[in-house]
Amino acid sequence: MEVSGAQLCKIDSDCLNDGGSEVSNLHGLELESAESGIRRSLGSDQEFDSMDALEILRETVRILRYNSSGFLVITAVLICPVSAVVLSNILVDHSIVKRLTNRLLLVAKSSGLPLKYFIRQSCQRLSEMTISAAFCFPLYITFSLLSKAAIVYSVDCTYSRKKFNMSKFFAVIIKIWKRVVSTYTWACMVIVGCLALFLVLLVAVCNIVSIVGCPSSVIVYPAVMMGLVFSIIFANATIICNLAIVISVLEDISGPQALLRSGVLIQGQTQVGLIIYLGSTIGMALVEGLFENRVKTLSYGDGPSRIWEGPLLVIMYSIVVLVDSMMSAVFYFTCRSSSIESSEGEANTTLEVIDFPSRSVGID
Repeated sequence: MEVSGAQLCKIDSDCLNDGGSEVSNLHGLELESAESGIRRSLGSDQEFDSMDALEILRETVRILRYNSSGFLVITAVLICPVSAVVLSNILVDHSIVKRLTNRLLLVAKSSGLPLKYFIRQSCQRLSEMTISAAFCFPLYITFSLLSKAAIVYSVDCTYSRKKFNMSKFFAVIIKIWKRVVSTYTWACMVIVGCLALFLVLLVAVCNIVSIVGCPSSVIVYPAVMMGLVFSIIFANATIICNLAIVISVLEDISGPQALLRSGVLIQGQTQVGLIIYLGSTIGMALVEGLFENRVKTLSYGDGPSRIWEGPLLVIMYSIVVLVDSMMSAVFYFTCRSSSIESSEGEANTTLEVIDFPSRSVGID
């Protein structure tokens, strides 16, 4: 049940007057201090309008502290197994990676690009990411997607002043799972389409420049410029896809409609989304680099040191994934509250209609 700020103040005042003891006063002050950030967000949509990336991160930490037990269960059961598989690449066939890398190098050479160290490393990294995504896709569409839905549900419960309930979550996820999977599938198609379009355009531009008669050292520059432009487009596409998954959990839309809704909501908030994406990407890349050098590569350290470093880095990676998903959920509420398309018909989310028909989300 939604409680306004005036009612909360009245209830707290009555409790303090009736108690008449210092213990009650201290307890009330501690409760107010612990939930002040949550109450700030519950108070009005205007509080979300001015939230930048740093404020969204602070809000995420407040939510994590408020409902830490639920997020701990999600991390341990759903995120950590996927993180361990992704970091270790135990499902990846390295012979396929090598063959794909050689083919990409042949394409680059035929396009006129010089096979320098940067080009070789880019082809190697692209091959590893592609094969890893293909082999780990069953985990992504089950454990990873389920963890995203659970995190969004937990954030929504936090704004509704409720603790994470596993039985209620599974009852909800059974009803919304089809549309979440549909949205995730469309999001993957968008990402793959962006990557394929970039590669086709890159090869075409490089061939055109090569036909004109430019040396291979000059062909690198338009390729780098296209790479920079593609990075921005790819980041925006990833943000829209992540937000669409959140929308598919909280609203009764899926697939292309969720992606379109995400594109509308993100208008005016693109810079905040890019900062969030950049921070999460850097965090994941740092942990992946540490895992590669300290666990997978025998560059230094003995075996026992890698026994505890491996699990520690898996936990660190899982925490980064958790925070990233939580920030995406908070970012959704921020975008929705600042969108001019917000209306009274959007006051109730699908989760609340399923579980508590008489209660609306606290932020509305």
